[in-house]
Amino acid sequence: MSKNWKDDLKTVYSTNPDLDLNEKKEIVETPAHSSQNLIVYTDKKQRKGKTVTLVQNFIGNDEDLEALAKFLKTKCGTGGSAKDNEIVIQGDLKMKVKEILEKEGYKVKLK
Repeated sequence: MSKNWKDDLKTVYSTNPDLDLNEKKEIVETPAHSSQNLIVYTDKKQRKGKTVTLVQNFIGNDEDLEALAKFLKTKCGTGGSAKDNEIVIQGDLKMKVKEILEKEGYKVKLK
């Protein structure tokens, strides 16, 4: 235990003997917009009956995924989230999202 208790809050303990704290995450390069093949569709399952628009097959790092999600949310005027190479936009906005992505140079397929 160190003198400053705030430093102890940042410490993570693990029982995994193979854990390497110095392991670097692999940096994923985001390819050009024109080489991305995105799939856009709507879904209601496991969302309490609310319709959402999903954008899948994004290839790239998390920062670029978050930036694209923020751009889409702003253009659509709605909320959403981004994780695991998937963007969730609230509402049935499949055609609007498709048009926006195509204007940005992405290849888009509707499902």
